Amino acid sequence: MRSPQDSHTPPDPVDPLDRTRFPVDTWRLVESSPNRADLGSTETLFAVGNGYLGMRGNPEEGRESFAHGTFVNGFHETWPIRHAEEAYGFARVGQTIINAPDTKVLKLYVDDEPINIPVADLEEYERSVDFRDGVLRRHLVWRTPAGKTVRIDTTRMVSMTERHLAVMTMEITLLDSDAPVVISSQILNRQDGEDEYHVRSAAQGLDPRRTDGLDRRVLEPQMNWTKGLRAMLGFRAAESGMTLTVGIDHMIETQNDSESLIMSEDDVAKVIFRVRAERGKPIRLVKYAAYHTSRTVPVRELIDRVRRTLDRAMTTGVDEYRTAQRDWYDGFWADADVVVGADDAVQQAIRWNLFQLAQASALSQTYGIAAKGVTGSGYSGHYFWDAEIYVLPFLIYTMPEVARSALRFRYLMLDHARRRAGEMSTRGALFPWRTINGEEASAFYAAGTAQYHIDADIAYALNRYVEATGDVDFLLREGIDVLVETARMWADLGFWTDNGNEVFHIHAVTGPDEYTTVVNDNLFTNVMARHNLWLAGDAVATLATAWPEAYERMVARLGLREDEPEEWQRCADHLAIPFDEHIGVHPQDAHFLDREVWDLDATPSDRFPLMLHYHPLVLYRFQVLKQADVVLAMLLQGDQFTLEQKRADFEYYDPITTGDSTLSSVIQTIIAAEVGYQELALRYFFAGLFVDLADRHGNTADGVHVASTGGVWLALIAGFAGMRDQHGELSFDPRLPAQWDAMRFRLRRRGGAIAVELGRDALTVTLVDGTYETFLVRDVRYEVCPECPSVRVPLADQGPVVPGPVPPQTVIGVRRDGSRITAGVPGTFPGSLPRPVGQ
Repeated sequence: MRSPQDSHTPPDPVDPLDRTRFPVDTWRLVESSPNRADLGSTETLFAVGNGYLGMRGNPEEGRESFAHGTFVNGFHETWPIRHAEEAYGFARVGQTIINAPDTKVLKLYVDDEPINIPVADLEEYERSVDFRDGVLRRHLVWRTPAGKTVRIDTTRMVSMTERHLAVMTMEITLLDSDAPVVISSQILNRQDGEDEYHVRSAAQGLDPRRTDGLDRRVLEPQMNWTKGLRAMLGFRAAESGMTLTVGIDHMIETQNDSESLIMSEDDVAKVIFRVRAERGKPIRLVKYAAYHTSRTVPVRELIDRVRRTLDRAMTTGVDEYRTAQRDWYDGFWADADVVVGADDAVQQAIRWNLFQLAQASALSQTYGIAAKGVTGSGYSGHYFWDAEIYVLPFLIYTMPEVARSALRFRYLMLDHARRRAGEMSTRGALFPWRTINGEEASAFYAAGTAQYHIDADIAYALNRYVEATGDVDFLLREGIDVLVETARMWADLGFWTDNGNEVFHIHAVTGPDEYTTVVNDNLFTNVMARHNLWLAGDAVATLATAWPEAYERMVARLGLREDEPEEWQRCADHLAIPFDEHIGVHPQDAHFLDREVWDLDATPSDRFPLMLHYHPLVLYRFQVLKQADVVLAMLLQGDQFTLEQKRADFEYYDPITTGDSTLSSVIQTIIAAEVGYQELALRYFFAGLFVDLADRHGNTADGVHVASTGGVWLALIAGFAGMRDQHGELSFDPRLPAQWDAMRFRLRRRGGAIAVELGRDALTVTLVDGTYETFLVRDVRYEVCPECPSVRVPLADQGPVVPGPVPPQTVIGVRRDGSRITAGVPGTFPGSLPRPVGQ
């Protein structure tokens, strides 16, 4: 399945999967044959989770694996970051998600012979995860070394209605012979143990995207306990002090003679079932697993919580949990599904991506949404800005209550952000670039702490949530604090120049593009900071007028001076927004156009991604982008750019954007569609749609790229449906791909919901719930209400169409000072010598 990206050129818009192995099913991901060559990626693709608890798609029998993984959101270890050369303000405390004790293990022996999938004689095999109920299923018919045939059916489900619970089943039937059968159900501490079945399907090498390893014991045993068919283990993380208790309980049904044994040690607990199995008499085992964690509560209290969860599970039963799970997903898909008039392979891929968003966020609650969700240890389980920019838009319009929880997570981090701002010599609050516990964990400040734009990203998401939901209560009690403290940071970070015109500058920052760092007046940062400052000023004024009591409480709580909002407005109105009149584009930063251009077309394909083949200083010398930067600003602050500026900027930056980040292609989809490059938009959409399913970046094994899955929804809704929601006003300007005949989706907004159906010649909006909704279609206002619940708006076309690919980089021409901009590739291989652009 692996097909890592080896070029900056987006792929053809065709299905990249091997459909003999992964047959098309619009509601399931199905594997018809195993392959040890891509164990890592398939473990990720078949993972199940609920935002709090996640289990990778490892085989029940525990062998073979790329990386066994069970992850609990926020459960982490800390460690001191040791810098080769220290400096004040560097991040001090590293944080790494812990591989929680594994309860997936159900080892099976027939005639004392274990099943090992890669070498087993399998007459039948199918593994699937069903998007309609979140259940991982596997069906096997195994011919044992002794020639006996055994049918084995297993299921695994992480509950969407019981946050701390996973439910597993195994059913075994001997089809033609009698045999002794043993099932060993286990809890296994893999974090501190050696995985005897680990397989490296490919050499990994150095990759900063992978998790930080720990070379010492992490989980300190606190207790082990067994009774009946129930076992529990308790641990304390050595440095972070977090605690965890995990327990399992079982029900077995069979007409065969059987007995059970149970044992536990510090790092392992086993419940062993010995069955004298007769032909045709099934053995059905149900296993419940419960996980509880805490930052402060001792293990002895968590034991009681686990006991209550398991007691409830044993009383409720697997059938009732499955029914509740199906009901939950029915509700999810009613609001979240996006149906497209394309082939079934595209529909399947869209639903897989949306399914991942549910699994990454639904029950995260007081924790954030990690870059890999709960499917892997990539990026050490950290939370980044991509939750606010890529994931929250989906949640706001489909699961607003989950969006609120994610924003409250940031609010609860505010004291940490205030302290970090103090360390960085600014007022207000500076949120950490990457974190689990609220402290900055990025050891590389140039591409970490310097990304001050995270403050504005959080403010942007907060405002979009309040405008889309009307949740004024959140704004009054908590959201206003975030807006005020982030605005204070920007006002203090920048400085003024006055050469006849007052200009407010922000220097020494990094935008989303990590191939260009610590620059002056990064356009994305400044545009987003301006928005942040405006939002804070407007919010304070609104509170003072509409909710004076809440305003007084806020002033007392934050010590807000009367002149501060006026200062924010002045900073915002005079913020430096780079624009080069000579070339006619917005430079990414004040000196971006002074650099030479990296010739991506002349770069050997084996040199991508560039970050794994070039020193950062080499990258910083060139005009070359890891991901969309100015182009992302044109999406988030679209009303601040004209359509002509958007097209000029897109045409400038697209040829020098590598797409080395999975965050890029989905944004390029949206702006390409808006400015008319509709064929290119579809190509970029396919690049994002199959990021993980086709392992385009070669690191799906580390976990799902959750932000990219959110970007798929954005690409569909903001890109092809042309939806914008700015200043509280919903609008559509469709760009349905020429190969598609329709698209349908829902949006939840202000307590109601609308259904949108886009065809080639019309857009229809129907009120599903609520009192009314107003919206614009290409600047014409419409309304749906109970008296007029549906409006059909004719469309003359699907927007402008620019033929052909983006023009080559010759549009750059000559700088303002008359010097020529050259393009080249650093290094000693052919094509590396600088040359004038256009020659």
